[in-house]
Amino acid sequence: MNENQEEINNDELYEHHKFTASEGQEPLRVDKFLMNFIENSTRNKIQQAVKAGNVLVNEKVVKSNYKIKANDTVRVVLAHPPHENLLIAEDIPIDIIYEDEEVMVVNKSAGMVVHPGHGNYTGTLVNGLIHHIENLPKNSNERPGLVHRIDKDTSGLLVVAKTEYAMANLASQFYNRTTDRLYLALVWGNVEDDEGTIEGNIGRSLKNRLQMDVFPDGDFGKHAVTHYKVIERFSYVTLVQCKLETGRTHQIRAHFKYIGHTLFNDERYGGDRILKGTTFTKYKQFVDNCFKVLPRQALHAKTLGFEHPITKKQMSFNSEIPEDMQLVIEKWRNYTVNQKE
Repeated sequence: MNENQEEINNDELYEHHKFTASEGQEPLRVDKFLMNFIENSTRNKIQQAVKAGNVLVNEKVVKSNYKIKANDTVRVVLAHPPHENLLIAEDIPIDIIYEDEEVMVVNKSAGMVVHPGHGNYTGTLVNGLIHHIENLPKNSNERPGLVHRIDKDTSGLLVVAKTEYAMANLASQFYNRTTDRLYLALVWGNVEDDEGTIEGNIGRSLKNRLQMDVFPDGDFGKHAVTHYKVIERFSYVTLVQCKLETGRTHQIRAHFKYIGHTLFNDERYGGDRILKGTTFTKYKQFVDNCFKVLPRQALHAKTLGFEHPITKKQMSFNSEIPEDMQLVIEKWRNYTVNQKE
């Protein structure tokens, strides 16, 4: 046994995080490794957890200077259950587009987290859903009502299952890719082709745990396909419609960065700085104003279609582009017109 490892005792502990180092993992201190993996955490907090014996590598307690290697399994265990398991019903306004006995379709605003997780234990859509509906069925991750999810700063449509049967039926539709999902995205650069398809496995970035990366070759990541069509061109940015064939985490964000067209103002993927355009001060001020109007990635889940679990009728829903994104599109439209005059 490595001198930096010792056997874990048998007291009941709850798993809060679990990560497996990738094949390409270079030796890295466990505290630094966890810093890349755990959102909203600090080096000090992680080192305190290590010191308390709450960090295990391959089921052995380790010290901070233990070096993570390829395929190591790292777990953070604590004496209390994860906060996200202690769900609290909250009277949160939810924009309900449609509701019957089996399903509900909601229009999520940007900034709302879909389900509780590290750093976001209240104020989420799930907290609001369990206040609105009693006894929501849980998905395979123990999350009430959720069949799919969209990112915190993405706006748009989500379907919620209200019964066990609806949960199983809708989950099957998403798995079999029979649902229809169209997104609108504003991306940096002039997208060359009027329409196209982006393919490439998506998995956690080997460099930054908070990002997803595209792995075009090999077995790493999960198969992902995004079809796109250009809606409008605005000199240095392009408005595109995206049709998801698969539903991977950050799929549109990662795929468009991969082809060199990062989403406008997508902080996590580097779209919150000027990636295309001129060096004029006036242009920089214009882009900064756009960032202020739309303080998030320019992505909206506009339409959603699925077969109703009971009636088998094809359901289709459409949502308006939210005001912040609409204003920025208008700003770019005016900028492009003025440029040509």
